[in-house]
Amino acid sequence: MTYDEARAKAKQTIGPYCKVCPECNGLACKGVIPGPGGKGTGLGFIRNYQGLRGLRLAMDTVYEPRPVSTATSLFGKEFELPVFAAPVGAVGLHYSDAYDDLSYSTAVLEGCKAAGSAAFTGDGVKDEVYRGTIEAIKAIGGHGVPTIKPWSVDEVIVKAKMAEDAGAFAFAMDIDAAGLVVLAMQGKPVAPMPVASLARIASSVRMPFILKGVMTPAGALKALEAGARAIVVSNHGGRVLDETPSTIEALPPIVEAVRGRMKILIDGGFRTGLDVFKAIALGADGVLIARPFTWSVYGGGAEGARLYLDKVKAELAEAMLMTGAASLEDIDGAKLA
Repeated sequence: MTYDEARAKAKQTIGPYCKVCPECNGLACKGVIPGPGGKGTGLGFIRNYQGLRGLRLAMDTVYEPRPVSTATSLFGKEFELPVFAAPVGAVGLHYSDAYDDLSYSTAVLEGCKAAGSAAFTGDGVKDEVYRGTIEAIKAIGGHGVPTIKPWSVDEVIVKAKMAEDAGAFAFAMDIDAAGLVVLAMQGKPVAPMPVASLARIASSVRMPFILKGVMTPAGALKALEAGARAIVVSNHGGRVLDETPSTIEALPPIVEAVRGRMKILIDGGFRTGLDVFKAIALGADGVLIARPFTWSVYGGGAEGARLYLDKVKAELAEAMLMTGAASLEDIDGAKLA
């Protein structure tokens, strides 16, 4: 199977909402929830994608050739590229019943590991979803990042300890899910959390805590105060609050505030290795990608996820070759035109 074959097959299996558009830019699906769209006008999703289109790479091939490496590390774990699958939940609702949350998470975990990456897995109203993904992570040697919704502090701590017992190398909370009213409608409300609550959660286990959903320098500093070892600059794919800035626009001031004191990851609109290059140039340590993994898995299962990451890695390596960057450390603002 090729990536293009997996993408073509996904059009037959992914359901009525996602059209697997040639350009996944949020325009055709704006406001489509259930479905993959951004909330309301869809501007959060659309701006994420368009913000990346506004950045250009500075081509320079006048240099002594050197081998190119896309390798990176996170919390002492080595990866072949700085790209990870973002957590995706309720796939049966937003895409189709060809996969449920557990089968989707299992496929993306296995595909990412095969490609030298790792997946962040989702959480849901039903406890068996989280338990299932924890077992899937344990089965592949802890090679995944369970991502927990901002439920009550006590529940989050229980789930964090489950992740630690399963050998996960880190755990995350998507604090930006605090705006998902659909969860409250199902009897499981979520809410924002103060620094003190986040600190209790971070200190409840020994593994690193990642806070996803930071969009301001002040938010990043609060995450640092709470004991988070990393943040994900994210507006939840534009699905929880309309008319937010793009994540790539929010990144530079956050980097200025906390760089060197915690890892900085980012998601939102990333599709290619060139997009990844742009985020690294602006100070990110890595990138999470969500929507492209859905059609990759729906079209090709674990192999589809691996094929997508292989494509992104090749694109990133080519961008590095054509700009004179032999390693990720060589990618900085000067590589952007």
